[in-house]
This record gives sequence, C-alpha cells and structure tokens, in this order.
Amino acid sequence: MAFVSRSRACRLRRLYLIGRAAGRRGEASSSMQVEAASACAAPQIGTLREGALHAQLKEWYRQPSDEVEKRLAGYVVDIVRGELLIEIQTGGFAPLRRKLEVLTREHTVRVVAPVARERRIVRLSSEGEILSARRSPRHGTILDVFSRLVSIPTLLCRPNFELEILLTEEDELRTHQPGRAFRRHGWIVAGRSLSGVADRARIVCPEDAAALLPSRLPESFDSAELAEAAAISRRLAQQMTYCLRAMGMLEIVGNRRRAYLYRRSEIPARRLRVVSG
Repeated sequence: MAFVSRSRACRLRRLYLIGRAAGRRGEASSSMQVEAASACAAPQIGTLREGALHAQLKEWYRQPSDEVEKRLAGYVVDIVRGELLIEIQTGGFAPLRRKLEVLTREHTVRVVAPVARERRIVRLSSEGEILSARRSPRHGTILDVFSRLVSIPTLLCRPNFELEILLTEEDELRTHQPGRAFRRHGWIVAGRSLSGVADRARIVCPEDAAALLPSRLPESFDSAELAEAAAISRRLAQQMTYCLRAMGMLEIVGNRRRAYLYRRSEIPARRLRVVSG
C-alpha cells in the first residue's frame, strides 16, 4: 500500500487551492472550460508523484467510461478508453521511450502533450498567498512539440502510435528560495496549473508532422530559412528537421555554408487533423 506524508498532502492541497484561486483571478480567455482535478484526492497507482497540471489534464481529458491508472504489460497507463491507451505527458518524452515501445506492440497508444499558448507567472509567498501575477511574453505553438519529439521521432512511423497536442493556458507558480535560480533572483517554479484548453490537434503519422512545414518554403532550404518562414528559433528549426528526417519526410540534398540543405520527400499533400470538441 502507498502512503502520502502529511507534508506532501498539505503541499498538494495548497497547490490545488492556489491553482483554483489563480484561475478565478485571471481573465477568462479560454474557449473551453476546465474543471480542476483535486490534487489531494485518494491516491491511486502511479499518482503519488503526479504534478497538479498532469492531474488536471487527466481529469479534463477523461470520459466517464474510461479506466484510470490501469496496469498493462508491467506499466501503469493514465487512461484506458476501450482499445486505446492514453498517456498524459507534461514534460519531455524521453522517459516514455521504453514504455511506448512496449505498449505500441499490441495496443494503440496516444500521447497527449500540452503546449502553453498563454502562460501567467504567479508569485507566491511562503504561506501560498498570491503576491503578483503577470502575463508571460512567450507564446507557445504546435511546433514547440518538436523540441520534445526529438526523443522518439520514429514512433510516429508506427501505426499504433499517435500524438495529440493541447494548446493550453496555464499559471506557472513560483516561490522564493534564496540561493537558487540565480537568473530569476531566487524565484523557482513550484508547479503549473491549468486554466484552459484553447485548441488541439492530432498527429497520427509522419505525413501529418510534415504538414506542419510552412508552405512558403523554397524547394530546398536550410534550418535558418525554416526558422524565418515558421517564425521559430533556429534551434527549434533544427529539432524539427531532425525529426522529419528520422521519419523519412525530409532528405538532404546538399550543403550551403556548412549547413545542410533539405527537400521534402515525395509524399502526397496532407493537412493536419484538428480535433473538435
């Protein structure tokens, strides 16, 4: 049997209440309403180290007939919906590599990944009171998922794997701890809380991923041209080309000033699936 210490339970309870308070104080800009998941509910298998954002997304995503935290093939799956296995992943994909390789052998697996389209920075006192709140200048897009997909790019080549991106609105909760986070003057990230889900899109095959390339790219291009056309950083453009090459959607056709030149592989044109409802 698993136990949660009193201090852990209090911390989860406080984080949940802070997230609720922050959501009430924020502007209602989401196109979908979110019912927050209670972070201090009775723990189930695999939930003891679960963050508030993960718990809230799982509660938002699941349907009444779903099974939650079910053990299959030696792994705990977040949501089981009939023959479909659903994993909510708020961080990088590398920890899921082995788990996904095993589960996709016999099951269809969907990884649900949030990308913060809007983020509010909320500073908290040591007692959990809100000291200040401001909008972050950073705005995430669907393309940001490639920075995490670099860990498992070839999984999209498997017919039993799909990726769903949720464009979310989140509160990033920060507390002050002197001597840490030098660049943020001691303010560290204590957790993330869901305010809303604005949009969602599903990638089920390499062709869907290639459909994210900007249409105005020249026939051959390098990562700098991709970065400019997509309005993303050069690093993200490099991660995007790495993933698409691994999927067979891009091929190298030459070099220019020590940079690879890429060209789309000969594939039928597709459009990304936008999930409604």
